[in-house]
Amino acid sequence: MNTYTIVRMEHLNHHGNLFGGQMLKWVDENAWLVAAKEYPGCMLVTRAMDDISFRHPVPVGSILRFDARETHHGQTSLSYSVDVWSDEPGATEEKLVFSTSVTFACVDCEGKKAPIPPRGGTKPGACGD
Repeated sequence: MNTYTIVRMEHLNHHGNLFGGQMLKWVDENAWLVAAKEYPGCMLVTRAMDDISFRHPVPVGSILRFDARETHHGQTSLSYSVDVWSDEPGATEEKLVFSTSVTFACVDCEGKKAPIPPRGGTKPGACGD
């Protein structure tokens, strides 16, 4: 699934390019959104980010495409490969600027590991129901 955002001035570092911490925040958020849509009712928390690779600087005005694809479905965790592509101002094609793997754990109301349902399936209601 693809999601998008635009790089604005407030996202830049002291070199005038996208701040790496902002990229990590967006990757975590966008991967979580994809996982949450694919596993409705599952309470997911980020467990790890692995193989982080910042490939190119990203200038202001770039439109970023986050391509998150499930790579692992365990009993209580999911992993997604995330590639970030940049459509920079004036460019004629996208460029791969970042990649990583994000792992989420499914938890219950007490924060303990919980089983992950089949993709598109549902779990019992949220805490307090």
